[in-house]
Amino acid sequence: MAVEIKVPALGESVTEATVAKWLVKVGDAVTVDQPLCELETDKVTVEVNATVAGSIADLAVDEGATVQVGGVLCHIEAGAAGDAKPATAAPVAAAAPKPAPAPAAAAAAPAVANVAASGPAVRKLVDETGVAASAIHPTGKDARATKADVLAALASISAPSAAPVAKPAVPAGPRPRADREERVRMTRLRRTIANRLKEAQNTAAMLTTFNEVDMTNVMALRERLKDDFEKKHGARLGFMSFFVKASIAGLKELPAVNAEIEGDDLVYKNYYDIGVAVGTPQGLVVPVVRDADQKSFGEIEKTIAELGRRARDGKLSIADLSGGTFTISNGGVYGSLMSTPILNPPQSAILGMHKIQQRPMVVGGEIKVRPMMYLAVSYDHRIIDGREAVLFLVRLKECLEDPERLLLGV
Repeated sequence: MAVEIKVPALGESVTEATVAKWLVKVGDAVTVDQPLCELETDKVTVEVNATVAGSIADLAVDEGATVQVGGVLCHIEAGAAGDAKPATAAPVAAAAPKPAPAPAAAAAAPAVANVAASGPAVRKLVDETGVAASAIHPTGKDARATKADVLAALASISAPSAAPVAKPAVPAGPRPRADREERVRMTRLRRTIANRLKEAQNTAAMLTTFNEVDMTNVMALRERLKDDFEKKHGARLGFMSFFVKASIAGLKELPAVNAEIEGDDLVYKNYYDIGVAVGTPQGLVVPVVRDADQKSFGEIEKTIAELGRRARDGKLSIADLSGGTFTISNGGVYGSLMSTPILNPPQSAILGMHKIQQRPMVVGGEIKVRPMMYLAVSYDHRIIDGREAVLFLVRLKECLEDPERLLLGV
């Protein structure tokens, strides 16, 4: 009995996907829960698994096709043992009759066909094609050529003659640009990223403000406690947990930065679901740390590490990417010194972290070398005023330059 494998539910508001890759072919034997194909949605890549054991009867859609939730992807013949074609191919080939030896046939044929004595259709074909009589191996009586003989001669001389035909000389110098381009269809994820970011530019009154933070104390605290932290929590103590906690402190004091516009309403979020941008080979994704204000430093680091691993493996779910209230993007891991991050709609603000760089700073009236980082917050001026954006960065700066504030909540 053939069992239908359908497109599963892909999450709220997701109604279609693209068949990114088939992992099986017709005739393959499959087991229960074996991955059959990868579906690419606007946000994540999802594997569809076999629900029964058997063999693939057919693939209903091709790679690259758009499919709707509930649509049929393929059929599995339940209980079948798989494709038997490879086993039967050899006997079929062995049973095929062997062709007569070519040299014997050639020896029996006259050297030159008697075209003049051949039928009018043959003579006309010879005149039209210009094939030489010496190239024709006649099979008719008294060395007369048939139409099939002329066509066979044409086939035998056209193939070899096509190879040595000289191609137009390629002019010296670089090849045309079109010959040095590669055209690749955008993935659904990349198209979604492009559309959403363009939507942010077209819709929001986006502005960016900057500040800088001295990372001396955070780095010293991290260096002093990182081994004990990892032993206790099973995760590395990175910088991101400090920035998440500092951001939450700023969001609580300036609630507009954690809000969004919905029609004619301003929606203030009294919870803190922090999106952390992660670069993957497929594109930028923003998994969300839920209720980050209720998590410890250790829980935040473990959550971010797990989300990052799943993002790079393409294992994030729709739920992992939905509903963030504020986003943090760390371009510093790639060496960025300063940038203007773009909003992640419908959120109203995004924080950009950057590379830590040793710079001379005036500290207590003296010039000292300090590890400095530029901070940038891009915000929607329709809901966040410049004053609030500046004060938000000032609050981050205070918390990061004196990290005990984060531990004591002051």
